[in-house]
Amino acid sequence: MTADIARVRLPDGHLVPCLGQGTWRMGEDSSARAAEVAALRRGVELGLTLIDTAEMYGDGGAEDMLGEALRGLRDKVFLVSKVYPQNAGGAALRRACENSLRRLATDRIDLYLLHWRGGVALKATVAGMKDLQREGKIGAWGVSNLDADDMDELFAAGGTDCATNQILYNLLRRGPEFDLLPAMAKRKIPAMAYSPIEQGRLPKSGALADIARRYEATTFQVALAWVLRRPDIIAIPKAATIEHVTANRRALDIKLDEEALAALDQAFAPPRRKIPLAMI
Repeated sequence: MTADIARVRLPDGHLVPCLGQGTWRMGEDSSARAAEVAALRRGVELGLTLIDTAEMYGDGGAEDMLGEALRGLRDKVFLVSKVYPQNAGGAALRRACENSLRRLATDRIDLYLLHWRGGVALKATVAGMKDLQREGKIGAWGVSNLDADDMDELFAAGGTDCATNQILYNLLRRGPEFDLLPAMAKRKIPAMAYSPIEQGRLPKSGALADIARRYEATTFQVALAWVLRRPDIIAIPKAATIEHVTANRRALDIKLDEEALAALDQAFAPPRRKIPLAMI
């Protein structure tokens, strides 16, 4: 592993690594806890210091497990968590944040996101997030799973200091390239790509496999390197073992050339029309 980890600038000026760690479906199995903790800690050692979680994951189990993993490492990590949409305003937002802080064993969440849009008005969410900022419970705030029209509504509701939009984006899910990513780039808001290797559901033959052989890498590493080709994307793949997080880190060594990118465009065509934002 020779590549340095490129940094992505958030709107408030914070620089975060372009490759972080996700925790979806972690913290649910007590027999896997030691391996998950070890993987996260190894990831931090490798420079993957942005870690994403949510109150939804394992009904708080992922946050609890992450709190254990970060003992002695908290100040080295840029911590991201997400709030359920039904908790995204007023007193419920404050309670949800405080519960996440307790499970994470920390006094602050560096970036706090609305997990997806629900029945709470965006204006109330924006106001609640700003209150949490003033109280020092969170640093920046942002959203997840909001499409281009939702983002327009967010800005109209006073959310112009939104730090990111966490979205499903990978070779099989290129829809955001049509309108959402360009609109965010115009406002200098980076995206955070979850499931960047589509939970492993990538073709095992064809262009992706051919390129993997040429780069002496796995198809997953090439797919992750493809997401990381953009300077305005933060990828947050999950890795529940030390071997997996090490493999993810190696994706940073892969710099896809024009021939490889053209082959991937041929195999996984970019969108030519609006495609509604997908969720997993």
